[in-house]
Amino acid sequence: MRWMFVAIIVAATAAGEVLQAAGMRRHGEVRDFRPGAIGRAMAALARNRFVIAAVAAMAVAFFANLGLLSVADLSFAVPATAITCVLETVLAKYALKERVNWLRWAGASLVICGVALVAQ
Repeated sequence: MRWMFVAIIVAATAAGEVLQAAGMRRHGEVRDFRPGAIGRAMAALARNRFVIAAVAAMAVAFFANLGLLSVADLSFAVPATAITCVLETVLAKYALKERVNWLRWAGASLVICGVALVAQ
């Protein structure tokens, strides 16, 4: 049961992060921080389908995390869900077309090793 929650959290969090990045790239950088400009930016983001989907995905991850914490210790949940970093790195490379250097791949590999240790 707990690994099912971990899978849901990892998938939903990674999807949410990638959708959020795509939505913000479509929106562009927020440069004006006056109250009226912030309101317009928030209204535009509320209509951005990528941002809306990201919020939905992150909500799924949040509630799955609550479920995981009801059946597993925090000392298991946090390291096990760290595999999200690996999936996000892969998605950044292939879905968002980001350049990912060898140090980031090495870091993702270390995360995989840590999750493998927790799984024992």
